[in-house]
Amino acid sequence: MNKKKLQSEQTKKKLADASKALFVQKGYKATSIEDIVTATGSSKGNIYYHFKSKEGLFLYLIDEWDREWEESWIAKQHLYQTSTEKIFGLAEQLILDDINHPLTKAADEFFTGEKKENDIEERIAVMFERHIQFNKQLIQEGIDSGEFNDQNVEHLALILESTIIGLSQMSRKLDPDQALGLYRQAASVFLYGIAKDKKHN
Repeated sequence: MNKKKLQSEQTKKKLADASKALFVQKGYKATSIEDIVTATGSSKGNIYYHFKSKEGLFLYLIDEWDREWEESWIAKQHLYQTSTEKIFGLAEQLILDDINHPLTKAADEFFTGEKKENDIEERIAVMFERHIQFNKQLIQEGIDSGEFNDQNVEHLALILESTIIGLSQMSRKLDPDQALGLYRQAASVFLYGIAKDKKHN
């Protein structure tokens, strides 16, 4: 990375970090570009140069959160001996991260808010595709080791991601222990189902 690009990235990160406190304190919708200008001491033009919009700035923070989560997972996944243990470990890390992360409330507002610009929609789609690929790899490992049935991995990855997104929304009003129990049960249902008779058509 050349010096100019490095400086640009450093400026971008400083702007994002200063804005993050506002989003945490006020929420996504209530934070305006003017608030960000005041908090960062930067011009509106400079903010738009680096992020194009408030949405773009917030998505940068979400993307950063996503990557931090992945790094945290990579650092601890060796603790799990089997793919089944990894699915339960995944559920646990997801709920603990969701409960404890300061941007959770603002992120809810962002994703359930009004229609986004096309470039933002595309970036969100790329982020979700990364999640799907992560799920596929996790499930494929279980199939390859003989732990899981050899089924449509793409479908299973989508079902797992849909479950995670749904749980994230539905567990907001639960206390941490209840939420953790819900996530663990969801992992169990994903892995083993709920039918007594394991035969299916």
